[in-house]
Amino acid sequence: MGLYAENYHRLTRLFAPQDLPPGTYISSVDDGLDVRLDIIERHPYTIELHLTYCMTDQETGSPSPSAWLRVYRDAHVAEATHCHPSKRLWKDLGPFPPANTVFQQRMRMATFLNRWMEYLAEQGHSKGTLVAAPGSVLPNCA
Repeated sequence: MGLYAENYHRLTRLFAPQDLPPGTYISSVDDGLDVRLDIIERHPYTIELHLTYCMTDQETGSPSPSAWLRVYRDAHVAEATHCHPSKRLWKDLGPFPPANTVFQQRMRMATFLNRWMEYLAEQGHSKGTLVAAPGSVLPNCA
């Protein structure tokens, strides 16, 4: 659970979703890759959110990369429930061997999320760069 706790602390330092009402937020920095954060639902102890770049995978038409997250505010952990790296990223990094267990797949998603949030922080994304987006649905962040 150490990686889940580290992901929680990275996420709360990076975008502070615990302080945001449900809605869509965009973070723009000089790298030209805007990040979209959707706070889907807030519950007393959890927050459901979606994190992605404002671009789509040409092969799938889905936002890419993207991660669906559940933040447990009481336990101070963040779980990646679904991750979708882009097809291009998958080809560049090479496919991983199939996960033999659910635990192994969850750890891969948690590791992907951890590295991605570290990269986003290095690029300058932060709660200070987040801006609430007009409307609730922005397919390509246009």
